[in-house]
Amino acid sequence: MYIKRHMEEIVKECIAQFPVLLVTGPRQVGKTTMLTTVCNNYTYCTFDDPLILREAVEETNLFLMNNEPPLLIDEVQYAPEIFRYIKMNVDKNKRKGAFVLTGSQAFQLMKGVSETLAGRMAVIEMQGLSLREIFNVAFNKEFVPTTDYINERKDYIKAYDNIWYFIHRGTMPELSDEVISWERYYSSYVKTYIEKDVRQLVNIADELKFMKFLTTLAARCGEMLNFNAIANEVEISVDTVKRWVSILQTSGIIFLLEPYSNNLLKRVVKTPKIYFYDSGLVCYLTRWTTPEVLKNGAKAGNIFENFIVSEILKTHLNAGKTISSIYYYRDKDKKEIDLIIEKDGVLYPIEIKMTANPTKAMAKNFSVLKSISDKEIGIGCILCQYDRKYYLSENLISLPITYI
Repeated sequence: MYIKRHMEEIVKECIAQFPVLLVTGPRQVGKTTMLTTVCNNYTYCTFDDPLILREAVEETNLFLMNNEPPLLIDEVQYAPEIFRYIKMNVDKNKRKGAFVLTGSQAFQLMKGVSETLAGRMAVIEMQGLSLREIFNVAFNKEFVPTTDYINERKDYIKAYDNIWYFIHRGTMPELSDEVISWERYYSSYVKTYIEKDVRQLVNIADELKFMKFLTTLAARCGEMLNFNAIANEVEISVDTVKRWVSILQTSGIIFLLEPYSNNLLKRVVKTPKIYFYDSGLVCYLTRWTTPEVLKNGAKAGNIFENFIVSEILKTHLNAGKTISSIYYYRDKDKKEIDLIIEKDGVLYPIEIKMTANPTKAMAKNFSVLKSISDKEIGIGCILCQYDRKYYLSENLISLPITYI
C-alpha cells in the first residue's frame, strides 16, 4: 500500500517552477514510488537497466529522441554525460517540468549538475518515512518550537503507539509491511549499498573493514565525531575515515550536525556530531535485535536521540526547507545543548530526553546563550515522553514527541 509522502507538494511546486527537478536520497527511501505517483504522465526509464544506460551513455542524443520529455530518469548518476544534453534541450524548449531525475549518489550527481544545470534545476533531498507519514498526520510544517507552531500542531496530534517499535523497525517504506523480515531486509540493504553505491565512489579492497567502519559509526550515533578514535578501532588511516564518512554523508546515510558558533561565545567545540537518518539501520548494525532489548539497553538514550533528531530533520526536508540552520552546542566546560534551531534571527534551544518526568534542571545549559547579544533567544523546549504539553516556566516548555 502506498503511503502518501509529504514531499509530494514540494515536487509539484518545483515541477511548475523549474525545467529540471533532481530528487536525491539513499536507496529504497521511496523516491521512484513517489515520483511515478506524482508524475504519472511522464515517460519512465532507469539507468539501473544496462541496455538503457548504454544507449544514454553512447548515443545520448538518440536516447533523448526516443524518450521525449516529460521524462523521469531513475539513478541518473550512472550517466553524468546526459546533463549537457538535458541543458541543451531545456535551453531550446524552455519547458517547465521537462525532466525529473533521481539519484542515490549526491556527490557524483552534484559534480555534473553544478557545471551544467545551475539555475535550471531544483534539488530536493528525500529520506525514509516520517512518523507523520506513517500515522497519516496531515501537517507539513517544519518543526521549530515557536508559539505559533505549537498552537497549530496541537490540532493534528495523534498518539504514536509503541514508539520503540518504530525506532527499532526503522523508516524504510518497504518495512511498513510487517511481513517483511527486518533482519533479511537490512542484511540485503547493506550489501546492496556497498556493492552499488560505495564501490562506485571508492575502491574498497576490504569490504569487512568497511562493514566494521559502518558498525563503529553506528555505535557512536549521537556522539561527537572522533576521527582518530574510529581510525584506531577499525585499523585504518584517519584520511580513510574522513573519505568514508564523506561517502556516507553524500549518499544520505548519515547527517553531520555542526556545532553552533558565534563570536560572542567562547570555548566552543568545533567538532560535528554524527547521526544516522534511519534508526533501524543503527539497530541492525549494532545488533539490538528487538525493541524491548533496545529500550532497556545501554545505548537506548543515544538511539532515541538519533531517532528524534532524524524526525526533526525530515520535517524540514519534507517542507522544502534547509537543514543548515540546525545545530548543537557544546563548550570546553562540557556544557551541551542537544539542538539549536535558528529561524528569523531567533535561537530555539532544545533538549531531547527519554524521560516522562521533565524538569527545569534539564534545561540548565540554555542560559549559555544569554551572552549572545545579537540574537534573540526563543522559547526553550524539552522533547520527551511525557504525554502532554506542559510549561515548566514562562520560557520553557515540555513537548511530547507527537508535537514533532
